[in-house]
Amino acid sequence: MVIHAGASATGEHGLPIEDCRAQLALIINSADFDGTERERRFLTHVVEETLSGRDDRIKAYSIAIEVFGRGESFDAQTDPIVRIEAGHIRRALERYYLTSGCADPILITIPKGGYVPVFTLRADQPVAEPQVSVISQTVARSPVRRMGSRLILLGVLVALLAALASVLVWRWTTVRPSAPETPHVLVEPFDNLTGTDAAAAIASGLKQEVVSHLSKFKDIVVMESPPIEGDTSIRPPRFVLAGSVSLSADAYRLRVRLINRANGSVLWANSYDGGMKVAELLQAQTDIARNVSTTLAQTYGVIFQADAFHHVENPPDDWAAYSCALSFYAYRVDLSAEDRSSVRTCLEKALGRFPNYATGWGLLSLIYIDDYRFEFPTEAKLPVVKLERALGAARRAVEIDPLNIRGLQAEMLALYLSKETSAALAVGKRALAINPNDTELMGEYGQRLAVSGNWPEGCALMTEARQKNPGSFGYHEANLALCSYFRGDYPQAIMWIKKSPLRANPIYHIIAAVVFSEGGEKIEADLERAWLNQNRPDWVKNMRQVVSMRLARPQDVETFIGSLRKAGFDVPD
Repeated sequence: MVIHAGASATGEHGLPIEDCRAQLALIINSADFDGTERERRFLTHVVEETLSGRDDRIKAYSIAIEVFGRGESFDAQTDPIVRIEAGHIRRALERYYLTSGCADPILITIPKGGYVPVFTLRADQPVAEPQVSVISQTVARSPVRRMGSRLILLGVLVALLAALASVLVWRWTTVRPSAPETPHVLVEPFDNLTGTDAAAAIASGLKQEVVSHLSKFKDIVVMESPPIEGDTSIRPPRFVLAGSVSLSADAYRLRVRLINRANGSVLWANSYDGGMKVAELLQAQTDIARNVSTTLAQTYGVIFQADAFHHVENPPDDWAAYSCALSFYAYRVDLSAEDRSSVRTCLEKALGRFPNYATGWGLLSLIYIDDYRFEFPTEAKLPVVKLERALGAARRAVEIDPLNIRGLQAEMLALYLSKETSAALAVGKRALAINPNDTELMGEYGQRLAVSGNWPEGCALMTEARQKNPGSFGYHEANLALCSYFRGDYPQAIMWIKKSPLRANPIYHIIAAVVFSEGGEKIEADLERAWLNQNRPDWVKNMRQVVSMRLARPQDVETFIGSLRKAGFDVPD
C-alpha cells in the first residue's frame, strides 16, 4: 500500500501521515538499521516525497541529484549507485524489522523495481483515529510518535556530542604531527547474512584476504579494529570497508563498500558472485581481494581520488605534506614544467618537516627524473647531476622503507636512464613481487621491459595494467601504440595513439608522428611534426639523443629513427 498525502492527514488507506513519519524516525535512529548516513538521507527523501504526494517524482535521476549530489549529466545506465544503495536499504530494513522493529505497528518497505516506499499496517494493529484538526492531541495520543520524538531528540544530542568529540580528537591528533597524513582504512568483519558456520568461515577468510592485499599498499594504513577510545597515538580511520556474505545451496554473494566516515557517503560499492566448489572458492577469495585492493588503494584509485577532491582549510603540516603527494599525481596528468616546479618545491619543503617520509622521497626522485628527461640541454653530453640527485632520493626512500613502491619505482627509472639496464629491471621485478596489485608500478616496469627489448613480456604487463586501471590518463595507450608499432601492426598503433589524451607531452607527439607516418596518414604525421617544431625545437634538433635515452637496444633506436625520417624529421647518422 502506498500512501498519497494531500490535504488530509491520513493516506488513502487511513494511515496517519505523522505516524508514518514517526515510524521513519524509529528506523533512522535505530542501531539495528544498518545504513550509512547517505542511505538514511535516501530513505528519508523517498518517504517524505511520498507522504507529500510527490511519489511520481521519485526516479533514479532525481535521487542521484537531490540526495547524492550528482550533476545534471547523471546517467543511471552507466552509474548504478542509486540501484546499489536501494538494495542496501532494502536489506537494512529487513534486518531492522527482524530485530528491534519486530513489534513496530507500521512497516516501510521499498519493493524491487522502483524506489517508491510502501507503508503497511501490521495485521494485529488497530488503525489510529485521524486527528486532523488538533495536531498536538494527535502527537500526544500516539505512542509511536511520542517515542519517535524522543528518539529524534536523543539522536540530535548524540550527533552533537559525536561531532564535538571528533573535533576535539582532530585538534588533539594534529597539534604536533610526527608524520604526514596517511589514509587509514578500517576493515570491518563482513556480515554473515546466512547465519551458518560455512558463511561465517567464508566471511572471515574473505576479510583476511582483503586485509592482506590492501596491506601491500604502503601509502595507506589498514586497521582491523578501531583505536581504543582515548588513544591519541593512532589516527582514527577516515574510511571504512564493510561487506556482507550470503550463501545459497551452490553459490555465494559478497557485497563490499567503502564508506567515508566524515559524512557516511559510500565512495564505492561492488558485488561478487561465484560457485561453492572449494577450488573455485579459494581462487575467488584471492581474485576478489586483489580487485578490491587495486580499485581502492592504487594510484588514482578510489581513496586517493576522494582525498584529491577533499579541501582542508588551513591544513596542518601532516595534511599539507600529504597534499604534496596528491599534487604529484595531478601533475603527472599533463607533465607541465610549471606544475613540476611547484610540486618539487612542495615536496622538498615537506621532507624538511618530515625527513623520514619514504613516499615523499620516492615522489621527489620521480620529479628529479622528469627534470632530467624532459628538460635536458641541447649539447650532446648530458649532465648527470640531476640523475645522481634522483637516484640518491630514490635510495633514501628505500633506505627508510625497503618495501616502499614509489621509492623502488624511482630507483628503477634512475638506474635505467643511467644505462644500468639489468640493475633497473632487477629492482622493478622485486618491486612488482612486493605488490603485484600496484598498477602504476606494473605499467612502469612493463615499459622498462619493453624498451629494453623484451617487447612481448613488457607489452603484456602494460596491457594488464591498463585493464586493471583504465583511468590512468593515457600513459598506457601511448605505450601500447609503441608496442603495436614495433610489432608492425600500424592500424593498431594508430588506434591506441588516438585513444591517448596526453597531448601536452612531447613524447606523445613523437610516437604519434612515427605511427601516423608508417600507417600512411601523412596529414596527421605532418601536424605532429609541426607541433614539435613549434613547441620543442630543441628536441627536434637532438632527436637521436631523445630516442637513444629511451630505447636501450641500438636496433630499436635505428628502426625508430628510420620512421622519424619517413615522417619528415632530419635526423643525422
